[in-house]
Amino acid sequence: MFSVAAAPETPNDKISYKKAADYWDKIDPSIEGMLGGFGTLTELDCATSIRFITEFCTQTNSALALEYACDCGAGIGRVSKNFLLNVFKKVDLVEQNPKFLEQAKVDYMKEEVTAGKVGDFFPLGLQDFNPEVGRYDMIWSQWVLGHLTDDDLLAFFLRCKAALKPNGVIGVKENVCPRGVVELDEQDSSVTRPAKALEAVFEKAGLKILKRAVQTGFPRGLYPVNMYLLQ
Repeated sequence: MFSVAAAPETPNDKISYKKAADYWDKIDPSIEGMLGGFGTLTELDCATSIRFITEFCTQTNSALALEYACDCGAGIGRVSKNFLLNVFKKVDLVEQNPKFLEQAKVDYMKEEVTAGKVGDFFPLGLQDFNPEVGRYDMIWSQWVLGHLTDDDLLAFFLRCKAALKPNGVIGVKENVCPRGVVELDEQDSSVTRPAKALEAVFEKAGLKILKRAVQTGFPRGLYPVNMYLLQ
């Protein structure tokens, strides 16, 4: 009797949500902590993101409403404070680490919370986030989707698509692997996918790429960063 050899494990198979949560629980709830020591990139990062979506905020036909955004993998609210609330009137934060959300509430985003610019804080991993249908004008995910398995990433996009208002969009800003393979980071249990792999998931979810661009100006030696607007 012959045995069938098990298929070799892929980087996707090695993603562990528990290991990732344990890693982030040890990280300082600060800008430096959120960006792994590259906190000075925040201004350039967020200014680029604002420019990236500007044409969709000013066009007269089928214009993107600027009411309600969702920040997925929000950390302490770095992207919400420096990007999304410079464009949208209100934002929800989705972040699995309660320590980061508490820092956003009582310190980093205290002013925005007091002003009523922050709606809900969802203490969830994106694999468990099930947004209300038709709630958001934009759902933005940045430097977080590598923590999701392929199946959970597809399911996440399908739920996000249903959560958009008419003319709403999904924004994605992620590292991509220039070598064309999926690379595993054992330390934080995340993967870096090549652009083609990410775009294949968009297609499976029935999402059209409205715009794509590459972040410029970051230090040499970092992964390339792709930006997408999807609908």
